[in-house]
Amino acid sequence: MNQERQMSQSMPLAILLTLAGGFQDAYSYNSRGHVFANAQTGNIVLFAQNLMSAQFSQALHYLLPVLAFILGVYISEKIHQKYKYSHLFHWRQLVLVSEIFLLILAGFLKTDMIANVLLSFACAMQVQSFRKFKGISFATTMCIGNMRSATEMLCHYHLNKDKELKRKSLYYYLLILTFAFGAGIGALCSWQWGNYAIWIAAFFMLIGVILMFVQEEKQVKE
Repeated sequence: MNQERQMSQSMPLAILLTLAGGFQDAYSYNSRGHVFANAQTGNIVLFAQNLMSAQFSQALHYLLPVLAFILGVYISEKIHQKYKYSHLFHWRQLVLVSEIFLLILAGFLKTDMIANVLLSFACAMQVQSFRKFKGISFATTMCIGNMRSATEMLCHYHLNKDKELKRKSLYYYLLILTFAFGAGIGALCSWQWGNYAIWIAAFFMLIGVILMFVQEEKQVKE
């Protein structure tokens, strides 16, 4: 639908969410005990490593974010199915508002383990809910799949000179750089402000929510 495409698949929103995604990963690593809020593959590796070395409390430190991520995907999809036909708001707006609340709450917490659970849950909601921008499937909280897709399209462009593939490849690389920039900001802010730095990522998301509401209002008037 045109309304959904304008609201949830725009490049400005992709940039804001990708900035927040990179920021969260750097924040959780630097301020929350070297756990990755977004990169659950790393958490699974570290969980298994600590489990095998009988470091059970440390293994739990990495297992809980993984479980929170799984639950976040599940809850996000429940929200999608329940509110996808709502005329009061777009279901992705509800997801973003929920994420903002979780990030604000995480900033107040002193216990890293609980904060990481909230961050991973919020990340999962974002991964599940925002998966396509400008006609490309894109993850705003991780890079490996995006790097593969970008390079595959670039290769196909060089083979058949399809400019659409070149355009999509450049979108991918732009957002990958955006993620890196967000991670850089996240590291600097974490070193400067510690636990409270995550509120900057929440601010990026808040701009995204406002953008979606503005676009929705514009669509209604048109």
